[in-house]
Parts: sequence; C-alpha cells; structure tokens
Amino acid sequence: MADDPQRNFRSAYYEKVGFRGVEEKKSLEILLKDNPLDLEKLSTFSQRFPLPSMYRIHVWKVLLGILPPHSDSHTLVGSYRKEQYQDILEALEVMRYINSSTPSTHVYLRMFQLESQVLPRCSETSPPDEENEDFLSISRAMEEIVDDPVDCYWLIKCFVNQFHTKFGDSIPHLPKSLEHYLSQEEPRLLNHLKNTGALVQLPYSLWFRRCFAGCLPESSLQRVWDKVISGSCKILVFVALEILLSYKIILMSNNRSEGVIKFLRNIPQENTDAIVTKAIDLWHKYCGTLVHAV
Repeated sequence: MADDPQRNFRSAYYEKVGFRGVEEKKSLEILLKDNPLDLEKLSTFSQRFPLPSMYRIHVWKVLLGILPPHSDSHTLVGSYRKEQYQDILEALEVMRYINSSTPSTHVYLRMFQLESQVLPRCSETSPPDEENEDFLSISRAMEEIVDDPVDCYWLIKCFVNQFHTKFGDSIPHLPKSLEHYLSQEEPRLLNHLKNTGALVQLPYSLWFRRCFAGCLPESSLQRVWDKVISGSCKILVFVALEILLSYKIILMSNNRSEGVIKFLRNIPQENTDAIVTKAIDLWHKYCGTLVHAV
C-alpha cells in the first residue's frame, strides 16, 4: 500500500498534539466490524501499530484462536470456554491437585498439564522444572494484564502453545541473531561481552523462552507480546538488543561477567517503555513489516 502524504501529515499532527494513534484506533475499529474477521489484516495491524488497550485482549483472543473469526459466534464460544475452564478446575479439585490455597498461577499450570496429558501423579509432584518455571513466569505476567481468570487461563495456554508450535525451532537461534545485530549496532560492546565471558551467559531463557515475563513491567511487556502474538518472535531479539544498547555504559564499565548478568536479570523498571519503543524501531529498520491495506 503506497503511503498517503495527507494521511502521514495528519498522523504526524495528531502525534504532535498528543493524539498519537487516533487514526490507527479508527482503522482497528473498522477491521473489528468485519464478519468474519480478517486474521491476516489483524495480524498486520498488530505488527505495524501498538494495540489500543481497550481492544488488546479481544484481538489477542482472536489471533490466538480462543475466539473464532465469526463475530456472531463469540458469545457462544466464550460460554464454552468458561464451561471447559470450570470442568478442568473441578476435576483437579476432585483429584486433590489443587485447593483453595493453591496460587492461581500453579492452578493454571496444573490445568495446562491436565489438558496436555502430562499431569504428574500426585505422589510424584516435585518443584517446577525450567519449562514449568517458564510457564509460571508467563502466567504471573498475564495475571497482571488480564483481570478475568477464565480469559487469563485461555490466553496463557494458547500463548504458550502458539509460541512453542510456531517458534520452537527458531528459539535456539535467537542468541546468534542477537550477536549479529549487536555487531551491526555496537561492535565494541559485543567484543566486551565476549572478552568478559558474559555473551554466552546472557539471560537468554528470561528473554527468549519467557518472552521477557519477569523482566519488563506489564505496561511495556504487552506491547512486545502484541508482536509475538501477531506472528513475530524476532521482536524478542530487538528488545534484548535495545536493553544492551541502552545500558551500554554500565555494561562496558563492568569487567566481570557475574556483574553483567546480575544487572541484566534485574534491569531498572522506569525506562522500559522507551526501550520497547526503540526496539520496535530497530525491528522495523532491519526486518520491515507486513503490508496489507487496513
């Protein structure tokens, strides 16, 4: 779709006077009136623009397949999802895997395990392994974003399943991709991380397996997840890249890998919105975006 100079001028004006995204919100509202919904166009919109908070959960549910493209079926399907949630919950209570004091994130984990047919025997339950810790981290973050427990469980389940199905083969290659882009943006920092031994110890699991859950506050995290849910795991590389670039001075001044890793596992929380914005700009710079008329 060719750029419209008049539209670009209006968008720049809106942004200047504090109404950034006015036209994007209108475009999304038009897309959401389609019946059936066009998943490709919704994905493209989510890749190109931040989702307005009032529509974010609904769009996520559609893109993750929790709700079907046919809008007139949403109420019925929503009721089925709620019934299934209650059935799984009651089954776990009867089998005594959960009770009223079980943390909600652990309830979601047991529900997910039951549906995935990997629920351990009660006598064999042990502390969560790394894969389960990834699930719990994503659950804790999703709980901060989504109020309704039924929606929360379905979003966690479908997010995790989609991420592993779509991107499971790509995840092991993301560290090399990060190294490549860092060599383009800041080769001195890359050499410093190599020389201190920090490069191979970077918190890749936190960044690329937990999709920054437990690293970024939810207000910033949900903008990253917009891109992941709509089809890009590469955005994770650029968020990691921008974290490294943003704290370059601190990282360059630390000659011990332990200090570098400790800092990166607990980055300051006050600057994360700017980091995500710059990361998305870098992502667009190197990868471009899908283009469909919206």
